[in-house]
Amino acid sequence: MKDYSLLFADSVRNLKPSGIRRFFSIAEEMEDVISLGVGEPDYMTPLPARQAGIASLEAGQTKYTANAGIAELRAEVCNYLDRRFGMRYTADQCVITVGGSEAIDLCIRTFVNPGDEVLIPEPSFVAYDAITRLVGGVPVSLVTKEEDEFRLSPQALKAAITPKTKLLVFPYPSNPTGGVMRKEHLEEIADVLRGTDIMVLSDEIYAELTYGDTHHVSFSTIEGMYDRTVVVNGFSKAYAMTGWRLGYAVGPEEVIALMNRIHQYVLMCASTTAQRAALVALQECDEDIEIMRADYDSRRRMVVDRLNAMGLHCFDPQGAFYVFPSIQSTGMNSQEFCERLVQEKRVAVVPGDAFGDCGDGFVRICYCYSVEHLTEALNRMEEFLKSL
Repeated sequence: MKDYSLLFADSVRNLKPSGIRRFFSIAEEMEDVISLGVGEPDYMTPLPARQAGIASLEAGQTKYTANAGIAELRAEVCNYLDRRFGMRYTADQCVITVGGSEAIDLCIRTFVNPGDEVLIPEPSFVAYDAITRLVGGVPVSLVTKEEDEFRLSPQALKAAITPKTKLLVFPYPSNPTGGVMRKEHLEEIADVLRGTDIMVLSDEIYAELTYGDTHHVSFSTIEGMYDRTVVVNGFSKAYAMTGWRLGYAVGPEEVIALMNRIHQYVLMCASTTAQRAALVALQECDEDIEIMRADYDSRRRMVVDRLNAMGLHCFDPQGAFYVFPSIQSTGMNSQEFCERLVQEKRVAVVPGDAFGDCGDGFVRICYCYSVEHLTEALNRMEEFLKSL
């Protein structure tokens, strides 16, 4: 038998496993575990989209599509972005991908050479750091803090820029913190970037899930940022279409063309069935978005109130469907807290350091589950805290 460790690529051998999936796997192997660990909406995909997917199969629409996606879908994505967020793109500036995750991968691969630095606000989604390392880039952590509501500060950004900086990942609304960047905050970041050649990957997968009277503003709409920004979005969160695996990227036409060139070699095209379902979701399911957002907002307030009442300080997140409470009052680090909680009370949450070292002392809790599910999990967490 060969010693395969001598054959593996260094970038793969040194890649850390996802901290999210680790606790998800633990929960699957134990009985009576309530998992609040994975961002999986408890809603079904809206009926019109499901019916469109079924109809496409019955009509025999099971062939490859164009690499960039069905032209009608790309045009409808652009109509949707204009209608909902005032973003102006054409179909030639859009590529349909296998989930938002592929769009992130394509963008990083398009820009990053070995040794290039990628600025990543943390705590953040685990894929940014991993993909950067896989292409030989250097991830640079920009620490965000609870007292700043986990927003990226212009001071931290400016201090991190070097001649090797190639790309800024801009992950708002944020997974895992629920932090958002309002227009006035975006303007401050734009002021730092003006006069540089730094590109921006703006991950806006949670754009529809912001709360309060102020709606999401895309970084690409800030003056001077359109030509340097690739916006990543998708259907998983807004339309509860996680398993359909469909996302997209929009940006400068020349950039999207190169991203599509990678896409055509790696994945050919996204699922035809999923694309047909997504087309109808965009055309007919705005009301479903509003219903889900209102429900998530109610759950958000319930979870934040309960956590604070039981002694786990939790700032009020304004986006996505996660809370990021501090567990520092327990005297445990994030890993110990999560391991004991799942072993002793059968509740699975994700340690904050899975999203970067600066996340230690926090845990991520998803509230995209039913009220009954959340209530039972919170009751068990309160019992666990009382037992310490």
